[in-house]
Amino acid sequence: MTSTLSADARPSRVAIDVADLDAMSAFYSNVLLLDKLDEHAGQVSLGRDGQTLVELRHRPDLPRGERRSAGLFHTALLQPDQASLATVLASVATHAPDLFTGSADHLVSQAFYLDDPEGNGLELYFDRPREAWSWIDGRVQMDTLWLDPSAFLAEHLRDQDREFLATAPDRRGSLSAQTVVGHVHLKVGNTAQAKDFYVDTLGFDVTAEMFGALFVSAGGYHHHLAMNTWQSAGVGLRAPALGLGRFDLVVPTADEVEQVAGRLADRGLAVRRDADQHGPTLEVPDPWGNLVRVAVAA
Repeated sequence: MTSTLSADARPSRVAIDVADLDAMSAFYSNVLLLDKLDEHAGQVSLGRDGQTLVELRHRPDLPRGERRSAGLFHTALLQPDQASLATVLASVATHAPDLFTGSADHLVSQAFYLDDPEGNGLELYFDRPREAWSWIDGRVQMDTLWLDPSAFLAEHLRDQDREFLATAPDRRGSLSAQTVVGHVHLKVGNTAQAKDFYVDTLGFDVTAEMFGALFVSAGGYHHHLAMNTWQSAGVGLRAPALGLGRFDLVVPTADEVEQVAGRLADRGLAVRRDADQHGPTLEVPDPWGNLVRVAVAA
């Protein structure tokens, strides 16, 4: 049994428990320009090219989560090019500027941050080519440098998208279908404990450690997951609340799902087993109750 995930392992979707399903669905569709793919039984699936990226689940019975508790720091939606990123950023600036929280050049990527209407963090970003990334002793070099959103829009927003945002905000402009969940960033209580679970058990590789945060990936990506203690140092198991319901990791084969299950069993961790149309699945909470689902990629 191998001890690490294959190079093709990656996050695929994030399920969020919400209080106002209509408002949240409208935000992810009309502001973030995701397509509404399915709606039934108090659940809305949104994504691109038929692939669900965000799943909204109506849970008005749940309380609002505490800022200090474990849970979702942000869902990061990776855009395939700077023009697509500029289109979504311009939509945010046009329709929800009060939700914008910041921007940064991370050397490996250019990123813009905001919250959804219920306070769940989001990152919209574009990756620089891998050959432009720098690695030292097996660690990717990242930073947080100033990135001017106005200058980014002036340079990269296409004329046809500028026009559609002004005249027909219900349309999708010329967005590429290739938007994916690039990474998921979590709030946890302890990065050493996060490393034990996400690296030593699930099988990710460490790519960076800095400022109370751990970054991990499969296949040499800068990070598929990040875990930080910036607001949550020392916290324990999260209480049921609005916010993160589950995030999905996909792997190429059923055999790899079974390998992950074996590593979890070796650690004595309780796993819920199931199956979908692509093969076996498993669900396991991390040490803070953040639920992880591992499945075979479609």
